[in-house]
Amino acid sequence: MAGQQFQYDDSGNTFFYFLTSFVGLIVIPATYYLWPRDQHAEQNRLKNIRKVYGRCLWYRLRLLKPQQNIIPTIKKIILLAGWALFLFLAYKVSKTDREYQEYNPYEVLHLDPGATVSEIRKQYRALSLKYHPDKGGDEVMFMRIAKAYAALTDEESRKNWEEFGNPDGPQATSFGIALPAWIVDQKNSILVLLVYGLAFMVILPVVVGSWWYRSIRYSGDQILIRTTQIYTYFVYKTRNMDMKRLEMVLAGASEFDPQYNKDATSRPTDNIQIPQLIREIGGINLKKNEPPLTCPYSLKARVLLLAHLARMKIPETLEEDQQFILKKCPALLQEMINVICQLIIMARSREEREFRAPSLGSLENCMKLSQMTVQGLQQFKSPLLQLPHIEEDNHRRVSNNKKHKIKSIQDLVSLKESDRHNLLHFLEDEKYDEVMAVLGSFPHVTMDIKSQVLDDEDSNNITVGSLVTVLVTLTRQTMAEVFEKEQSICAAEEQPTEDGQGDANRVKSKGWQQKNKGTKKAAKSKKKKPLKKKPAPPPLQQPKQQKQKQANGEVVVKEEDEDISDKGSESDEEETNRDSQSEKEDGSDRDSDREQDEKQNKDDEAEWQELQQSIQRKERALLETKSKITHPVYSLYFPEEKQEWWWLYIADRKEQTLVSMPYHVCTLKDREEVELKFPAPGKPGNYQYTVYLRSDSYMGLDQIKPLKLEVHEAKPVPENHPQWDTVVEGDEDQEDSEGFEDSFEEEEEEEEEDD
Repeated sequence: MAGQQFQYDDSGNTFFYFLTSFVGLIVIPATYYLWPRDQHAEQNRLKNIRKVYGRCLWYRLRLLKPQQNIIPTIKKIILLAGWALFLFLAYKVSKTDREYQEYNPYEVLHLDPGATVSEIRKQYRALSLKYHPDKGGDEVMFMRIAKAYAALTDEESRKNWEEFGNPDGPQATSFGIALPAWIVDQKNSILVLLVYGLAFMVILPVVVGSWWYRSIRYSGDQILIRTTQIYTYFVYKTRNMDMKRLEMVLAGASEFDPQYNKDATSRPTDNIQIPQLIREIGGINLKKNEPPLTCPYSLKARVLLLAHLARMKIPETLEEDQQFILKKCPALLQEMINVICQLIIMARSREEREFRAPSLGSLENCMKLSQMTVQGLQQFKSPLLQLPHIEEDNHRRVSNNKKHKIKSIQDLVSLKESDRHNLLHFLEDEKYDEVMAVLGSFPHVTMDIKSQVLDDEDSNNITVGSLVTVLVTLTRQTMAEVFEKEQSICAAEEQPTEDGQGDANRVKSKGWQQKNKGTKKAAKSKKKKPLKKKPAPPPLQQPKQQKQKQANGEVVVKEEDEDISDKGSESDEEETNRDSQSEKEDGSDRDSDREQDEKQNKDDEAEWQELQQSIQRKERALLETKSKITHPVYSLYFPEEKQEWWWLYIADRKEQTLVSMPYHVCTLKDREEVELKFPAPGKPGNYQYTVYLRSDSYMGLDQIKPLKLEVHEAKPVPENHPQWDTVVEGDEDQEDSEGFEDSFEEEEEEEEEDD
């Protein structure tokens, strides 16, 4: 617009709009994510699981924590203050005068639109007398009244008001930059520059630099990079790591070094208490100098770990340090498993013989050590010691029982209730109920395995070099559900029949089975003999007919006449039967072909549905983020609540090699599907692998299933295929043109001959 002018709005009213929106963008999401959750829900959860987990160390430590934590209170105060500021700014914005509202002189004079000139003059005189500055009135209001009177009475002012919305004509457009007026004031320019320089040249670089320095020290799993380097060096150095060596390497993590981790502590009393524990434990080699595994911090971590596995009592000053070390162990062992897998992949990719991959035993020892750490048990201890009230003395009574040989949790579960109660007779009723409640909470996982080759014509045909996909379906139940199923089966078997004949028959059958164990083969041979005589029944009917002839002569004559008269009809019937049989055979062949086609179509549809389901599973896995909170682990001596996780992998036990990398199953609540992929062997033949499901928290609950693969030769690549017989458009045009030319030449020759 020609002649348009702009000026800065120094009133600062625009700043409140910006500040209100800025505070709202911070306060609303912060309230959703940072507002403390209901503390009563956690207390109710702890009360509900008290019967099962009441004796766990982590449960007792959770109860010992002060219930009134100051951090949630501080969060609430800060969030409420933010909301108060947001509401104040919103109120301030609502009360701010609108600078850009339409000018209306009738409103200034308090008149209705369309008032006459006499009414306007009369109202102007009244208001001017009231607001005149000489009589103590408001000068600004008086000027507005005069401008409104001129806009309604003067022709030029009225024309400006109708065209430009203001009696004075076109006005300059005012704008703001959403900052308070004192910031752009020239008097405060030096102070504003100092604040900007301090914020963007000092504070911001320091914050970004400190964050960057911390982030480069840790990996994605929040493990120190130095710890990963230590593990990589010693795992490569020691290909076969036994349990002692593994405990030594685990304790060398930099997380336990006060130099790299501020949470790790070192006390002067450690120089006295740690050597005492070393003498009590025994078997710790201190002569070998192998830093950092022999550094003081690593030695302290190793001693406290071994004391935990032996369930030894340690001084109170070391309990806090031991709890800190134990909390770090599961994540560190997972990092060590990742390092072993990476070295195995590197060894496969390289053909150098000098680069040796870690053994399968080292990988499995890491998984076993994780179970030992969570349960506080040594390597060859019985899994029954995971249960409450079963110590070493009580365990001897259970394991030395002659009638029932109980070596594992599954053996104890498989017993009947009466036998189990008699076996644990040394426990009181309350303790026995607690043991049963804990035993019922233990997991019982079943595996369903299906191997196939995706994205191939025949998914069940595994060829050399193909990518094999093993779909493992994990179904988790509790031991209590297994109890209920077994009890229902036993009750159904023990129910007596109304006549009482069922029990007698059972007794008789059992006695018969015991007496005739050695004569099973003879019985089988006797059963087979009459089957051979069945196909010859016609000769057996002749002596019967002869006896009838001797008894009744008349009947004999009639039968002979009927036989002679029926000979011709029988021959005709035989011919018709032959024709009908041939027709039936043709019809049966057609039906069989149709059935085969239908089966093939059904198989194709089933394969297509399976492929679509696998694609949907992958899409769902990408979109959904499942919670890693599954089921709490029952651990008597672990200081932190641990969730129930698993490792799933495939190995070749004969060759002692890892076939597929371990998959860490962290979301198994009730049912989970996992895909394990690996390349098929390079030679055709039958291969026997083993699928392992190992717990990272429980001992003695691992699952093993065989996996048999029949690998065939790969199909040769066809040289000619119907789909490849495609003709290019240019070639088609050339062929058409050549055919047209030939026909044209033939027509010319025929015309010449006619002439």
